[in-house]
Amino acid sequence: MHDIRAIRDNPEAFDAALARRGEAAMSEAVLSLDAARRAKIAAAETAKAEQNKASKEVGAAKAKGDEAEFDRLRALVSDKKAEVAAMNTEAQELDAKLTDMLARIPNSPADDVPQGANEEDNVEVKVWGDKPSFDFTPVEHYEIASVKPGMDFETASKTSGARFVMLKGGVARIHRALAQFMIDTHVDENGLTEYNTPVLVNNAAMYGTDKLPKFGGDSFVAASMASRARLSKMALEDYSHSEREILDMLSDASLADIVAEAYEKADTQEDYWLIPTSEVTLTYSIAGETLEERSLPMRMTAHTLCFRSEAGSAGRDTAGMLRQHQFEKVEMVSITHPDESDAEQQRMVGCAEGILEKLGVPYRTVILCTGDMGFGARRTYDIEAWVPGQNCYREISSVSTTGDFQARRMNARFKPGGGGKPQFVHTLNGSGLAVGRCLIAVLENGQQADGSVILPEVLAPYLGGKTTLTAEGVLA
Repeated sequence: MHDIRAIRDNPEAFDAALARRGEAAMSEAVLSLDAARRAKIAAAETAKAEQNKASKEVGAAKAKGDEAEFDRLRALVSDKKAEVAAMNTEAQELDAKLTDMLARIPNSPADDVPQGANEEDNVEVKVWGDKPSFDFTPVEHYEIASVKPGMDFETASKTSGARFVMLKGGVARIHRALAQFMIDTHVDENGLTEYNTPVLVNNAAMYGTDKLPKFGGDSFVAASMASRARLSKMALEDYSHSEREILDMLSDASLADIVAEAYEKADTQEDYWLIPTSEVTLTYSIAGETLEERSLPMRMTAHTLCFRSEAGSAGRDTAGMLRQHQFEKVEMVSITHPDESDAEQQRMVGCAEGILEKLGVPYRTVILCTGDMGFGARRTYDIEAWVPGQNCYREISSVSTTGDFQARRMNARFKPGGGGKPQFVHTLNGSGLAVGRCLIAVLENGQQADGSVILPEVLAPYLGGKTTLTAEGVLA
C-alpha cells in the first residue's frame, strides 16, 4: 500500500510511477478523498472542543442557579456530542474509502525497471547452460513414453475436473525428490529456515500480502457456512424468490434452520482462502509485529500445496501439467532492513538459479518490464527453464521485492538498533522453485530416444540411488 504522505508531498512523482505501469493518474482522486477525510476529522475535533467547553460551563451555570443557561448549555452539549459522533462516523467511512482506493493501486516500479508493455519487453540479464542436443525430435513431458504411465490426467479429471493431474510410481517419486532436494539445499546451503505452514488463510492474510481485494478471483475461497448461505441466498433471489420461499425450497427443515441462522451471522464470520503460494503465510507471519533490527534479515522457506483459479488463462499453455489449479512450490521469503532489500533480492535470485544449476537445467534470467510486473512488485526477476518439447524457455521462478508495500498493509515494522521511531520492513518473495514445472524441465531435458529419462545425479540420494526412469516408467 502506498504512503499517503508521500502522495501529498509529491503527487507528480506518484502519477509518473503509475504511468510507467500504464495506469491512469490517481493523485487527484486520492488527495480529494484524503482532503475530505482530513476536513471531517478537523471539524469533529472542533466540535469536540466546543462540546468540552460547554460541558465545563454547564457546572458553572448550575452553581449560579441560572437554570435557563444550564438548560441551554446541556442541550448544546447533547447536540455537539451527536454532531461529533456523526462526523467521526463520516470520517471513518471516508478513511475506509481511502484505504480501499489505496489498496487497489499497484506498487511503484523501481527506477531501474525497464519500461515496457508486456513480456516481449522484458530484458534478459543472464543465460546459463548448454541446451541439450538430440538426434531425435524431443517431445513434451506428457508425451515421453516413460512418463505416460505416471502422469494421469484422465483420472484426475474424473475426480476433480480439468487442470489437475494424478502422479504415480516413478514420476511421483521424482516430483517428491525434487521438493526435498530444493528444501534441503535452501536450508543447508542457503541459510533459510524451514517452515510448515497452513494452506488455508483468512481474509486479513490475503489482504496483507496484496492478494485482496483486487485479485480475489485468482484464488479459491473456502467460504464459511455464513458466506455460502449469503451467496446462495443472493443467487436464488435472482429468480425473485422471497427469503421465506428460499428457505422453503430446502427439503431438510433442519438445514433450512442452519442456513437461516448462518445468514444472520454472515457479516461476522470469516472466509478462508486456499493459498496461491506460501508467500502469504510466511510473509503475514510478521503482521502487526515490531521486530528488533538485529533479527533482520529473516529468511524463510516452505514447501506447500498451492492453488490458483488461473482465471483468464483458458486455452493458454494448458497442455500437460504446465498450468494447474493445484500444484506444489518451494517458496522463499525474506524480511529485511530497507537498506538491504536490493542486495537480498540478488541473493534470492542466486538461490533459485543455483537449484537449476545443480540439476543441470539450462535457464535464462530476465528482469520484468513495468507492464509485466505483478501488482505488489517493485522489481521482479523471472527465471525461465529451457523446455525442449516446446523449444522455448518457461518461467519456473519469480523473485520480487515489494519494498514496504506489503509491510504497510500488515503494519510490520522494525525498531532501529540505534534508536528512533520504528520503520516499515521490506518484504521479498520468490519461488525456489515451482516443483511441477521443475519436474517438466528435468523430464524434457533428460529424455532419450527410447523414451527413457536420464535424471540429474543430485536427485540420486532421494531416489534410492536410482538415476534413470526407464522406457517402461520404472526407476532404475
